[in-house]
Amino acid sequence: MKDIAKAIILGVVLVLWLAFAIFVFTSQKIQKTNKNIVKFMVRVAVFGGISIILYTVPMLKFPVPFFPSFLEFHFDEIPIFIAGFAYGPWTAAAIILIKFLVKIPFTSTMVVGEISDLIYSTAFIIPAAIIYQKHRKFSGALIGILIGTVFQVVTAVVTNVYLMIPFYMFVMDFPEQAILAMCQAANANVTDVKWSYGLLCVLPFNVIKDAIVIIVTLLVYKATHKLIDKLA
Repeated sequence: MKDIAKAIILGVVLVLWLAFAIFVFTSQKIQKTNKNIVKFMVRVAVFGGISIILYTVPMLKFPVPFFPSFLEFHFDEIPIFIAGFAYGPWTAAAIILIKFLVKIPFTSTMVVGEISDLIYSTAFIIPAAIIYQKHRKFSGALIGILIGTVFQVVTAVVTNVYLMIPFYMFVMDFPEQAILAMCQAANANVTDVKWSYGLLCVLPFNVIKDAIVIIVTLLVYKATHKLIDKLA
């Protein structure tokens, strides 16, 4: 119930942001530059709100079998990916940043999980959006997605091994053996929380997650591109 309440509160905040943006946008005295700013605000509010709700509502995120329970799958990157393809990398970056800032007050990991999410989403979505912006064809989208996926997976593995897991153990005062036990409960072949964990857990988990996000993104983007164009 608390998570649902959080989602409602965050949704209300973003709806108020959106209402303000629409009010300014519909003013007859507004200048062209301000219109562009308000359009940007509307896009960030709409897709940011959807992303935060998808991340916050408990039933929309879940652990994946054969992986440690703290590696949860959620759909929040899909609206950011769509926004990045539709409006460019700056819009996607703004949504990622706002989602990070909104999540901080509700952190249960001393911001470690939120920082990880910020890094991985940026590595995944921004390269793909940049490439697609320069080559707005299906082939450009595929190349961008491939490069973004490789960049994200490599980033996730390396930062988990050298940064996020040590950082988590430090700020949470969580013993390495406890994390290793959680990993081995899902995969008995994991022998440490460094490269064994990175290659046997982080790498395949992110490949599976990215594949699902990409498939859903392409299907949703194709089905809703006319509606998305109205916000352009």
